Amino acid sequence: MSRESNMKNITLWNRFLSWTRKRLSEHDLMLILSLIVGVACGLASVVLKLSIEYIHHSLTSWFDGFDYNFLYLIYPGIGMLLAMLFVRYVIKDNIGHGVTKVLLAVSKNESKIRPHNMWSSLVASSVTIGFGGSVGAEAPIVYTGAAIGSNVARKMGLSYKNMTILLGCGAAGAVAGIFKAPLAGVLFTLEILLFNISMTSILPLLLSTVSATVISYLFLGDSLPFECTLSPFTMHNLPFYIVLGLFCALFSVYFTRTTLWLEDRIKSIRNPYSRWFISAAGLGLLIFLFPPLFGEGYDSLSVLLNGGEISFEGETVLAFFLHKPWSIPIFYLFILLLKVFSMSFTNAGGGVGGTFGPTLFVGAIAGFVVARTINLFFANSPFSVPEQNFVLVGMAGLMAGVMQAPMTAIFLIAEISGGYELLIPLILTSTISFGATRMVEPYSIYTKRIAKRGELLTHDSDQAVLTLLKTSDLI
Repeated sequence: MSRESNMKNITLWNRFLSWTRKRLSEHDLMLILSLIVGVACGLASVVLKLSIEYIHHSLTSWFDGFDYNFLYLIYPGIGMLLAMLFVRYVIKDNIGHGVTKVLLAVSKNESKIRPHNMWSSLVASSVTIGFGGSVGAEAPIVYTGAAIGSNVARKMGLSYKNMTILLGCGAAGAVAGIFKAPLAGVLFTLEILLFNISMTSILPLLLSTVSATVISYLFLGDSLPFECTLSPFTMHNLPFYIVLGLFCALFSVYFTRTTLWLEDRIKSIRNPYSRWFISAAGLGLLIFLFPPLFGEGYDSLSVLLNGGEISFEGETVLAFFLHKPWSIPIFYLFILLLKVFSMSFTNAGGGVGGTFGPTLFVGAIAGFVVARTINLFFANSPFSVPEQNFVLVGMAGLMAGVMQAPMTAIFLIAEISGGYELLIPLILTSTISFGATRMVEPYSIYTKRIAKRGELLTHDSDQAVLTLLKTSDLI
């Protein structure tokens, strides 16, 4: 009976496909499907954000803020363990590094992504980040969105070309939904995922991002992801933004190389439970000493973006160190350096998350360190700079360097903050960071992982292989 029912469903679906091909042109069908994918990605973004917030609030809302929170030592490890067990025994598939997986799907698997990826990354990343894992939610939602687009296209029997476009619509819609940033979603797809896409495919991407953004606004409200208080841009600060661009380039190279090196070292531990224990212990200790490393860190960014300063009194045993003016930028510099370690511990130890969010966090801290250092050097002088402006521009600078996507960085930061009045420093800092980083590190953190394997066909694959392959790889 079930087999007959199955056959009937298949017949009905085939009739539906035949009807759509007769009634709709390929162009019209792609527009309708891109709209559907965008709505689905917007809903997925809402579910992910609310899940993370619910778990995070449930675990930390009762912290009194006056005692050292020793639960910082164990919460992240619990989240990593739950995610690892879910992936290992339920999914039985590797779902980490979502953006890299999407690139591989496009270049090596005909843009096909397994159906479980439409929801599995949501579950694993919600637990990982909600319990304090020091990673971002953006890569998991990109993987989820790309999987939605890919599987809708496969169900509709679309060609590889159209499946790739719909996959891109899913990724773009995911970015737009999670950040309420439609233009950044399109640019992210064009710069990072589908570099060779034709201009005729822009319309489906736009429809997908707009529909996802509308869904996000409907469920999450009208507020911007980062409300900030900015000072007007003044030309005499331009040299300092150049300094910030070079500083972001330096840390972009550090971020990319240290992340990949550390993840390789941790993953060389073959026993998954030993790997989890070592990573959880390291992550818990880092978060206990430096509480802003807990979770995505966006609460700390909101404070800095409004000209405030994160209070560590009663939050860390290192609070005694923070009573002198120069101790603040030094402490933040340690956070800047150690965020890469906390992120790598989370991802390599069994958690599921991405590097997108940590890149924004590190960029913001980099901007604050540069601005506070300038203000300490030029105290009570006309050369002082608005720290919140540098925090915002630093987010774009590091993103441009690490992800090698300057246009996405510029417009994402402008969209999520409303900081269009800082467009000149955003462009200047991002361009300098991107150019200087590319001179030293020619591949983004996403493409470097797979270029060595000769599997990157969407971003100058021949050059990638010739540049990165070692002699031993050819023997």
